[in-house]
Amino acid sequence: MELADYSIIGSATVFMSILGVFLACMLAFANKLLWVFEDPRIHEVEELLPATNCGACGLAGCHPFAEALIAGSITPSQCTVSSNDATEEIADYLGIDAGETEKRIPYLACAGGTHVARMRSHYRGLEKCRGAALVAGGPKGCVWGCLGLGDCADVCDFDAMSMERNGLPVVDAQKCTACGNCVDVCPKNLLSIHPLSHHLWVACANLLHGDEAESDCEVACNACERCAKDSPQGLIEIRNNLAVINFENNSLASPHAMERCPTGAIVWLDVEKGVLKGKNAKPIIRTEALPIRQS
Repeated sequence: MELADYSIIGSATVFMSILGVFLACMLAFANKLLWVFEDPRIHEVEELLPATNCGACGLAGCHPFAEALIAGSITPSQCTVSSNDATEEIADYLGIDAGETEKRIPYLACAGGTHVARMRSHYRGLEKCRGAALVAGGPKGCVWGCLGLGDCADVCDFDAMSMERNGLPVVDAQKCTACGNCVDVCPKNLLSIHPLSHHLWVACANLLHGDEAESDCEVACNACERCAKDSPQGLIEIRNNLAVINFENNSLASPHAMERCPTGAIVWLDVEKGVLKGKNAKPIIRTEALPIRQS
């Protein structure tokens, strides 16, 4: 190798070394210039959270929740997944009050199981509500009703939802975190998150009227208006043939509003006693599925 070649190699080595040092200095400077302080308590609090990142608190995950706790914009009890002991531990660590958050769970706007709601056809295909809904709205006579294939139970990460024998989802209030996954997946938009203090509930989303509604489902709201007449003004109104509760006036709610409901579409939800119907609601004694309606 000639002397000129060594000179070129040496020059290139020196240049790359100088360039490397320069870039390292620039990165060090940028690191100092752009460095953002993060309160070390955020990491400590995040370690005390359940790390489910379920979003039930209304934030994107446990890290943003920890940041909000340090900022003082929320309270530890707003994490509905944490145990009471964990919530108290976080509150003690931060020296703040744990706060109080009312338990919330998803409510189903349908009581039309296979024993009371008629099917208009057999469905053969993907065993998912979303798949069935794509085929003419599903096989159910009431096209607004629960399809019963369990998409909501499948997406529950906390084993808080199961399907009962008549094809309706049942919520385990103790396990439920109100994360909203079941709400998002339902193709009929029948699930919504409510606090347990919302006792009065319309377990129906049917928009048909009178006999037409009951011909598809024995427990459908038939827009008879009895509940609206028996309730304080502003609590219940009939919209598009369906009773609708104004939960802003929830303090006015009482079981009296459901007593004359002839189908039992309006119910009173009690934590200990379960689903209660009015005295005028016709009893449902059938346990087997109704036959498919012949067209």
